[in-house]
Amino acid sequence: MNKALSMILVLAAVAGFSGAASAQDAKAGEKKAAMCIGCHGIPGYQASFPEIHKVPMISGQSGKYIVAALNAYKKGERKHPTMKGIAASLTDQDMADLGAFYETHGGPAKNADAPAPTPPAQVAELLKKGNCASCHGENLNKPIDPSYPKLAGQHADYLYVALKAYQTENNSRWAAPTPSWPAWPSLSAMPS
Repeated sequence: MNKALSMILVLAAVAGFSGAASAQDAKAGEKKAAMCIGCHGIPGYQASFPEIHKVPMISGQSGKYIVAALNAYKKGERKHPTMKGIAASLTDQDMADLGAFYETHGGPAKNADAPAPTPPAQVAELLKKGNCASCHGENLNKPIDPSYPKLAGQHADYLYVALKAYQTENNSRWAAPTPSWPAWPSLSAMPS
């Protein structure tokens, strides 16, 4: 009986500890974001991998998306040399804190209820063919799962590079396509 009670107490303590390790702390994340602002905090800053494009705006994205993206970089599922190096240095707690900070930080992705501007006809056709709203939500700003990014307000050149990467077979630079994703429309008609 004592062994069973001891085992229950140990399991409860471990469960409590692991829960505490994943608690998000936006204030701690703000302090840890110093390594992020060199790229993500400079308006219009451009990356050159795999081609020149503005770095994605991460302020206002959900914490779960930030954590999922950082984990994908850490595991090598998303391939960007700088992000892989940064993510490799982060603990699960660091990622949770950064996610909490950026979720509350504001930015273009913050206002999910803002009406989306009417896109040009070519872009509207691609959005419809790609069925983007089925995952990224109404106005492309209310994802059906918090681990999916908000697309509204994102830099067009970044989205173009990301979509080209998705279209490339077996390319996991950005994320691994899932079988439930629709066939991607051709990007040749999309203005660059």
